[in-house]
Amino acid sequence: MSIIQGLTKIILYVTDMKKQVHFYRDVLDLAVKYPAGLDDYSQEIWVEFETGECILALHVKEEQLGGSKPKLAFHVNDIEAAHKTLTERGAKLSNIVSRSLGLKIADGFDPEGNPFAIESPV
Repeated sequence: MSIIQGLTKIILYVTDMKKQVHFYRDVLDLAVKYPAGLDDYSQEIWVEFETGECILALHVKEEQLGGSKPKLAFHVNDIEAAHKTLTERGAKLSNIVSRSLGLKIADGFDPEGNPFAIESPV
């Protein structure tokens, strides 16, 4: 059985949440999952869209547009065991941290510098 249970989200770093929400919600017609029902998203730093099996998350990061690569987040059942196994296989991962949304997360980079994370519920 694979350690990775599935791609749970793609995190796209943005500088203007209002414009980005307008594009993904109103132009591409994606449903806002979190936080749903707001009239104004300009002050939000994290917005999630339903896209089927995987969530598209917009995350405000104040730097030049396109300066940050999207991050892939993978679900694992046991983050401690997955972290140990993946680091033994050569993956460079951060320490496991608890973040908002009730998740434990470890961040890493693939060999070409593309960011990814493993995550599991707290």
